[in-house]
Amino acid sequence: MTTRSESAPEIDYARLFDALPAPCLVLDRDLVIRAVNRAHEKATSRTREELIGRSVFAAYPGNPNDPGATGLSHLRASLERVLATGRTDSMAVLKYDVPSPGRPGEFVERWWSPANVPVLDERGEVAWILNRAENLTGFARAHGAGEGPPEPPEGPAAELYQRAQDLERLNAELREANARERQVAVTLQRAMLYSPDLPRHEGIAVRYRPATGTLNVCGDWYDVTDLDSGRYAAAVGDVVGHGLEAAAVMGMLRSALSAAMRATAAPGQALGILGLYAESVEGALAATAVKVLIDPGARRIAYSSAGHLPPVLLRPDGRTHLLEGATDPPLAARIEGGPRAEAVQPYQPGDTLILYTDGLVERRGESIDTGLDRLAHALTDCGPMAPDVLADTVLTRLGVGEGTTDDVALVVIRL
Repeated sequence: MTTRSESAPEIDYARLFDALPAPCLVLDRDLVIRAVNRAHEKATSRTREELIGRSVFAAYPGNPNDPGATGLSHLRASLERVLATGRTDSMAVLKYDVPSPGRPGEFVERWWSPANVPVLDERGEVAWILNRAENLTGFARAHGAGEGPPEPPEGPAAELYQRAQDLERLNAELREANARERQVAVTLQRAMLYSPDLPRHEGIAVRYRPATGTLNVCGDWYDVTDLDSGRYAAAVGDVVGHGLEAAAVMGMLRSALSAAMRATAAPGQALGILGLYAESVEGALAATAVKVLIDPGARRIAYSSAGHLPPVLLRPDGRTHLLEGATDPPLAARIEGGPRAEAVQPYQPGDTLILYTDGLVERRGESIDTGLDRLAHALTDCGPMAPDVLADTVLTRLGVGEGTTDDVALVVIRL
């Protein structure tokens, strides 16, 4: 017997896009037009042959004869927000004139209600942007548009228009507040992560890349601590959350772990102490951390992890080994107290130890094993590289050299 799902025709998404009643464009990450539907052609009197392959701002440069028009600047800002945050961005009604067909230098008045919708790839990054813009030119002209913004009519249409205007003002205020908070949080983060002791460790490179959007920033941290007898410790951690709250929690946990490591060199004991402390810190639940103790005399690494991704030991020939022999639940998530699990890994001179946070390897919609495999592949020929070069190479190869939608902390240690 044939079921309804078995007999249903396969959806032709190209035809579906072309049939959408709202004018739509598909833009790539460079904001080049890649698809145009019939409604857009009708609303702008432009053909897809004229538009596809051109930058959206070259195709629609804005009307130079109307200095008060802000459509182009608003569209540019909206598209940049979508690329940075991976979130849909809607705009209030705006005037954005379009070039007059067959009349170079002349423009046709148009009023729009636009929205830009991201289409994400398997890594959770923006691959395409769907630009949808309802053509409200007729409404605007019917209610006083021309010399300024349209005067909304009485009744339901006026209420809907006012709500759109109020929403845009609120969105603008929120974006400004988020931008201010992010800048303060990133500044606080960098100040807490700075250590004048790091230059003494010539074989250590550290990197921190804040998220490029306004969210998911300032929860990641790293630390390097000198101990006695030539030994030293390193750690990375990740606090759930974003903004100033996450930055403050990060600072408390980082300082507490550094102090615990000086009181007891054993990583498992230090993380046990940190876990007890985290239970009293609001916002520390489910934070993760990994701590390593490096003993150059014995050529061994003692390590412990509280729910964090495993460090990677890189051999000079490109082989990699995950340090995953001592994994415990995240901070403040264990029922019992006491020391955390701890393991020991021997090493040879020339090996490299890499500690990192999840922003380096995790991508939306894929398993963590896929991300770890991608990291191992990126490290294949990095064994002989100097730590600074290796750190920058890995960030670039994994697509986070200029930041991504999540923070990234990275510590590279030549053993």
